[in-house]
Amino acid sequence: MKYIILLGDGMADYPIPELENRTPLQAAYKPNMDFLAANGESGLVKTIPPTLPPGSDIANLSVLGYDPEKYYTGRSPLEAASMGIALTDTDVAFRTNLVTLSHAENYEDRIMLDHSSDEITTEEARLLIHDVNKHFKNDFLAFHAGVSYRHCLLWKEGPLGFEFTAPHDILEKKIASYLPRGKHSKIILDLMEKSIGFLSKHPVNLDRISRGLRPGNSIWIWGEGKKPAIPSFYEKFGLRGSIVSEVDLLKGLGIYAGMEVVDVEGATGNIHTNYIGLAEATLQALNEGKDFVYLHIEAPDECGHRYEIDNKVKAIELIDEKVLGTLLKGLKKYEDYKIMVLPDHPTPLSLRTHTRDPVPYALYQKSKAKPGEVSCYDEFSAMKSKIVFQSGEALMSFFVGQTDRAQADPVAATIVAI
Repeated sequence: MKYIILLGDGMADYPIPELENRTPLQAAYKPNMDFLAANGESGLVKTIPPTLPPGSDIANLSVLGYDPEKYYTGRSPLEAASMGIALTDTDVAFRTNLVTLSHAENYEDRIMLDHSSDEITTEEARLLIHDVNKHFKNDFLAFHAGVSYRHCLLWKEGPLGFEFTAPHDILEKKIASYLPRGKHSKIILDLMEKSIGFLSKHPVNLDRISRGLRPGNSIWIWGEGKKPAIPSFYEKFGLRGSIVSEVDLLKGLGIYAGMEVVDVEGATGNIHTNYIGLAEATLQALNEGKDFVYLHIEAPDECGHRYEIDNKVKAIELIDEKVLGTLLKGLKKYEDYKIMVLPDHPTPLSLRTHTRDPVPYALYQKSKAKPGEVSCYDEFSAMKSKIVFQSGEALMSFFVGQTDRAQADPVAATIVAI
């Protein structure tokens, strides 16, 4: 048996007037996703525990089958692992965004215009982070470049106890109320304030402005955490697995879970990513003996944060055509397989940030395919099944056949019975 999870980050949404009061999933032309739902099982799953915020780190940890309340230690340590940064047990890693802030005399009066600096290229970002590190590196602090706007600050023997706000949560808002707080927050805030002085004048940013693009004119530090300790995916589920993703967060999660991490050329993490390459890498992993592949695609989430309505619909359609379409053709040779499509969390266009609402899943098994009551894949069709898994861990356990529905999630089994 082969298993694939195709996760469209932030794909779920709310109905919006611009789409005739439909969600992007309802508006998109996605015959392959609809086929899975119509000939398999569709339902909802709660990926965010009530005690934790609705981040992609927490949600993907949940969907991959790990209880975030037990294993989550912060976002940045996962990304650091993907960047090849070796953390000791006393190190603290911080996510560092290159953001676009508005102009104002006082730093705190500026407005968060863009959490991604217009999806700055990795090549441009590396030059900016190199200069950030040159200005601030010392015996305890060091900055490391990642992909596009996503980078890392490592603080040796660093403290915890900060109060941070993710920049994508405060788009178009004045930053004064969202600046770092806590005992050691002045050190972090000082780095952020000073960065705007030299980044605003950096040749990379001056060139971007001349081309009508937003500059990465400030760093924004958040998402702190220490090195996690989680059991391997094979130890937990008995399956040899791979992670295929564009972003360091998922790659780092795969590293800590003892999975093979696959890099794909041209995988950008935005709507212009190499969709077919990601699908082909997934099939190759299966062909080379892997039992399970977790394929994560970032584009819908980015479009949700950026309030790009048409692009979010387009991203879903591209995932359906180029990714899922390629996968279904490549999987035909296997006697049996299971594939599940779902988001990690909603990223509603109307809010431009994540929410903790349950997300829809469609689960298809080749040998058990048969028409059901649900004819398409979207948030409201999934509700009709009356299946609601209470955690990603329960859904994963059910998906890989480790437990039946009642054992995996008795609450979901009760709902189905009703």
